[in-house]
Amino acid sequence: MTVVGRLVDRFFGLPEAPVPGTGAGRATGMARDLRVPMPDGARLVADLYRPRGAGPLPVVLMRTPYGKHKPEIRLFARVLVRRGLQVVVQNMRGVFGSDGEFRAFHDEKDDGLATLAWLRAQPWCDGRVAIAGASYLGFAGWAMAPYADPPLEAMGLGITASEFVSSFYPGGALALHNTLVWSAVLGTLDGSRLGGLLPTPLHDRRVRRAMRHLPVGEADTAAIGRPEPFLREVTAHAGPGDGFWTATDHSAAAAKTTAPASMVAGWWDLFLRGQLRDFAALHAAGRQVRITIGPWGHDAKALRAILADQVTWLDAHLNGTTDRLREAPVRLYLQKADRWLDFGQWPPPGTRPAPLYLSHGLTWDEPSAIEPAAFTYDPLDPTPSVGGPLLSPGKGGQRDNGPIERRADVAVLTGAPLDRDLDLIGPVSATLHVRTSTGHGDLFVRLCDVDERGTSRNVTDGVLRISSPGTVRAEIEMNPTAYRFARGHRLRVMLAGGAFPRLARNHGTGEPAGRAVASRRVRFEVLRGAAHPSALHLPVWDG
Repeated sequence: MTVVGRLVDRFFGLPEAPVPGTGAGRATGMARDLRVPMPDGARLVADLYRPRGAGPLPVVLMRTPYGKHKPEIRLFARVLVRRGLQVVVQNMRGVFGSDGEFRAFHDEKDDGLATLAWLRAQPWCDGRVAIAGASYLGFAGWAMAPYADPPLEAMGLGITASEFVSSFYPGGALALHNTLVWSAVLGTLDGSRLGGLLPTPLHDRRVRRAMRHLPVGEADTAAIGRPEPFLREVTAHAGPGDGFWTATDHSAAAAKTTAPASMVAGWWDLFLRGQLRDFAALHAAGRQVRITIGPWGHDAKALRAILADQVTWLDAHLNGTTDRLREAPVRLYLQKADRWLDFGQWPPPGTRPAPLYLSHGLTWDEPSAIEPAAFTYDPLDPTPSVGGPLLSPGKGGQRDNGPIERRADVAVLTGAPLDRDLDLIGPVSATLHVRTSTGHGDLFVRLCDVDERGTSRNVTDGVLRISSPGTVRAEIEMNPTAYRFARGHRLRVMLAGGAFPRLARNHGTGEPAGRAVASRRVRFEVLRGAAHPSALHLPVWDG
């Protein structure tokens, strides 16, 4: 084992790799650009990493649209090889030398299963195959795992989910920021040579400016100078009941997956809700599954945790090295308390639902009749948003919400100072009774933590697209959390008609999101009181 290898293991908190033996600890051999045949005649290129001189071994498969040459991919592969495993990293259809056309989310099931069959037929594979990966690579694993026969040996899944559609359209609104950022990445990958185009500050500014482009369905040309298929598909199929993405949703089949699964999620990751649903489905089905939820988003902090998690999990299930496995299925970080907690299930036992009612401020007791909380949303000057689950590094997570809360187009309700610490662990939602002047609008609700100095920082939020006249009972799913509100702090709820550019503006006309240009101002009235008890539903943990 090299000095560099020891330093890498130490940096990521990994147990020391075994001394050289039957594969383990040996130097890494590599076969580049293996061509894997698909049923339609396309060939997808892949690299094989394996211990030099070893016989047949289990394979860890990683399928990527970003290029098998990426440094983090190579690092991960070499870490596993030092533990006596072999790794195959495959470029997906249509990228970096693989035949065909890349169609985001559509081909991963068929191509993944064809690759799995090819791997098992190779003389250097002992028949056992596991999958690993984060984000889209993790989705590619989900696209094949429920249908693999025989089943996969193990799954390592980071900041990902079995379906991504709910992240395109949270609450029915269009997730503009994340969709355009990822579309710009796809549109600037160079599949003709090794290495893609790294984002530059100029590129990032251009993408940010393009978020204001109308219609949204053509924002790709403003961002990268040409159409990008993924953005066009997302904006063209944003309406309710559109079945375009049905075949890319593997959540209904998730519970059929028998492979032991380990997941890493983040409180500020855009796929958190879907990942927790996947965990709950596997756990309810009696599968061997664990999840770690940390104080990170879709970022480098998450990747470091993912590598350590997946290496120990794969080592255990492919090599039998089980001494590093914990017993608790759920490990989560309680934010602002600096504590890691272990639980037997999600949501964790010991929490109690507590409604936080909208009144003149916020109250735990149901209020009497009171006038509505009213504000007006202008699509030409859309209510901005800061923080939250964003793909852009350094822009997501917790942020100071003060400048937004001082705007005239929001309603802000604040509770009394807490007389003791308040811990929330679990799903969060809101039931709000709302009227809109046009029958169309996006109701955005955000829970914030206000400290003794008056600084207001976001904790969780959610949105619901409204397309109905009259009074609507809006059931809004917010992001789950584990968070401590310290004694002396206050809870605050902000209501708005949008969160731009995280969410595309609602034009108030009912016109499809991708084509809308004309707009109407929308007045919102959020009713509160005994007849219309608008409230947030908070998971209070008394542990």
